Amino acid sequence: QVELIESGGGLVQAGGSLRLSCAASGRTFSRYGMGWFRQASGKEREFVAAIRSSGRSTFYADSVKGRFTISVDIAKNTLYLQMNSLKPEDTAVYYCAAGSGTTWRYDYQYWGQGTQVTVSS
Repeated sequence: QVELIESGGGLVQAGGSLRLSCAASGRTFSRYGMGWFRQASGKEREFVAAIRSSGRSTFYADSVKGRFTISVDIAKNTLYLQMNSLKPEDTAVYYCAAGSGTTWRYDYQYWGQGTQVTVSS
């Protein structure tokens, strides 16, 4: 069983930055690829970023490319999403997930509870 706990969400002005964290149980990162997804109110959950279990391959949605960075700290068992140049359209609940490390949400078996990110204009 994999447990994932997100933190770091909050309210920020447009142009600001936030860093989301996802604490994982056990040897999650050696077994699973990891992803960040988000779901805005009234919309489908969408892919944001992913990293393969090797840590050598990362993938980003076009909407966040160049602004967001996904990374893993193996020693701390923590996944991060550094978000810079935030826009109001980035407002959503952000979820971390463990699975294949692809861009497709159905490839992920384990999900955190989510953390709210709100970007004001």
